[in-house]
This record gives sequence, C-alpha cells and structure tokens, in this order.
Amino acid sequence: MRIRRSFSLAAVPGLLTLGVTLGVSSGQGQEPIRIKVNLVSVAFVARDAHDALVDNLTPDDVDVFEDAVPQKIAFFSRSSDVPLTLGVVVDASGSQDHFSKQHKNDLEVFLKDVLGPKDRVFLVGFANHIRMVSDFSGAGADLLDEWKKYQKGSGKFPLLGPDEDRDLGTAFYDSIYYSVTEKLARENGRRAILLFSDGEDNSSSHDMMTAIETAQAENVVVYAIRYTDREHGKLTARNKYGTRVMDRVARETGGAHIDAETTDAHVYFRQIAEELRTSYELGYYPTDPVKDDNFRKIVIKPKRDGVKVRAKTGYFAR
Repeated sequence: MRIRRSFSLAAVPGLLTLGVTLGVSSGQGQEPIRIKVNLVSVAFVARDAHDALVDNLTPDDVDVFEDAVPQKIAFFSRSSDVPLTLGVVVDASGSQDHFSKQHKNDLEVFLKDVLGPKDRVFLVGFANHIRMVSDFSGAGADLLDEWKKYQKGSGKFPLLGPDEDRDLGTAFYDSIYYSVTEKLARENGRRAILLFSDGEDNSSSHDMMTAIETAQAENVVVYAIRYTDREHGKLTARNKYGTRVMDRVARETGGAHIDAETTDAHVYFRQIAEELRTSYELGYYPTDPVKDDNFRKIVIKPKRDGVKVRAKTGYFAR
C-alpha cells in the first residue's frame, strides 16, 4: 500500500481543519479516503485578584470546556515573543466628525506606544464605504501620513470588500467583517482589531452577529474604543444602542470595550499592548466533531485562586 498525504488549512468558524487524503493503490487505481480533524483555537488573557496580568500559566493551570464538557488541551502557548498583526479600523462617518482630531491624535499615540519593531498593522477608514488607507506596515510615520491624506479626501483610497450601493453613511459591521476576511484571515500569530467608533450602523450588508461570528472564527480579538458624541451632555437612544454594540463585539471576541472620553489614550493603548503581549493561546480537538451549525460555548477555568480569564465566548460549528 502506498500512502499519499496532502495537507490544507481551511478557515471555518472556530476551527482549524486539516484534510488528510490517503490513496490506496490497487490494480484499478486509487480510492481516496478523506479524514478531517478539527482543532479549535482560543486566545485568552488572564488577570489575578489585583487585576494584574498573569504571565506564567501552563496547561496544567487551566481547564477548558465546550458546552460544559471537558476538553483535552492539544497545544498551549504564550504570545510574549510573537509579533502582533493588527488592524486599526477608524469610523470617519458623520457621527464622528467631532472626533476627527482626537482620532488622529490617538492614532499617533497608538503608533508610538503599541507598535513594536516586528509588529505589522494595516489601517482602514470607513463611512458608507470601507477604504484601505494603508496595507500592512511597520512604519508608524508612514501610516500617520496616509491617515492625514485620507482625512483630506478618501476617494482615492482603494475599497476593502466589494463596491456596494449604500444609501446611508455608516458601514460599521462590514468594516469588521471585511477587515477579518480580507486581511487578518490570511495572517498567523496574535491578531487583533482596534476599532475607533461609536458602534452605530446604518448601511452594512452584514449584521452584528455575522461580524462577531467571523472574528470568533478567525480567533481575532476586537478592542472597541468608543467615541460617543452626546447631545446636551446626555446619551441618546441611538448612542445607547451603539454603546451596547461596542460592548458586545468586544466581549464576544475576548477583547475590551473602552470609553475614549473617560480614559487617557496613553493608558488604554499601553493596557492593550500589555494584554496582547501577555496573552495565551490554547487548542483542543472537540469531543463533539459534528458540524451542526449550532453555537458551542467555550469556558476556560483557571485552577489558581483569584485568577480570571477573558476569551471569546465560543464559535459556530459550521
């Protein structure tokens, strides 16, 4: 018998799929036998009772459950030495006009405080169209220059995703969806989106759950940095809706929701950088391999007293 193996990686929600083809030789040719093994990957952050990051966990320090069923950890790693692959996605719609200067200033802080020598970041601006301001780069000054050009006129920058007719002004969910599918899904290592917005949407072709599910599927963490323009000092109903959206997108993907009005940019960007560089990733082969399109809830339980873990809430078994 001659064995022929071919390996491919396919992105499905929450899973890494290895396709193994076995060819059995016979007088009449080969009959392929296909075996699929699904590896679920989960990135997470751990903090102690004093809210300090924990950087010395081992596989023996945590248990992982899928739909309350214990799973066996197949691999475990820390990301302290892994370069970051990031997308900065900035809302340039009308509701963010008041924050355009703050966006530029905060972007400058990010590029100085977070971006390391081996890190790579792409920059997206969106209103009713999603545009690639800068492809992956490690040069902070160049990214900032491109953003200044975008603020003066966005039309010359290429679209991210298809050219769709949009009657209204904010494609918030599509900005997440296409940043993941068109850019981050092709990348390895520690991946995250830093999203500057108020969480309001009125022209996306994808809904909130599709955006969340896509980020969960690719193990992309979303840090939702919220800039909300109040009316007479109060949140409107629309503001409150956007706030809940930002909170849910961050929570479901394992990120954090940050109010840019109440937190100094140097503080929260430093916290984000520390989390991304002091995080973990584990993988397991689920005991239930059936693709039933149902949501599988993931819970990581630390064995150390006082330690809490933040991770994505689960994935859909597509």
